[in-house]
Amino acid sequence: MKKLGIWLIICCCSIGSIQAQYSQKLGWIWGPSVGWQYQSGNFLKVSGWGLFAPNDHQYVKINAGADFTWMQNKTTVIPEVGFTYYLSNRIVFPFVQAEVTPYTLTPKAGISILSILDLGVGYGFDINTKKDFKPIKGLTGSVTLNIPLNFY
Repeated sequence: MKKLGIWLIICCCSIGSIQAQYSQKLGWIWGPSVGWQYQSGNFLKVSGWGLFAPNDHQYVKINAGADFTWMQNKTTVIPEVGFTYYLSNRIVFPFVQAEVTPYTLTPKAGISILSILDLGVGYGFDINTKKDFKPIKGLTGSVTLNIPLNFY
């Protein structure tokens, strides 16, 4: 598990540095995020993300990272990829989101304040139960802080 966590951190840093080189040319805003989610247990969510605007009123965010949890007396790291579609360019943005791990598919809806603080609710569908682990499924709620490193 330690190797997987180290590998994910190295990948996120590499993607972040590559994205930093091209972000100004492509109009991307990027940075790290940290959050909490409850879905059959508590998870600490850490990721790197990139946000772009396909037009003046909508935004798309792509993120990749890891979910950390302590369940059944063991630490578990679960890789995750997410896609978020923000429906407005006002101070409060409604959004729809999909998160995928090797074990769940979780669609969400919520609100965001300037795409910096996301509050989401959804339902996780179990697609593969991890061996010697309880299924990660059901209602979910999350709070995520997105830290833009090149906000403009």
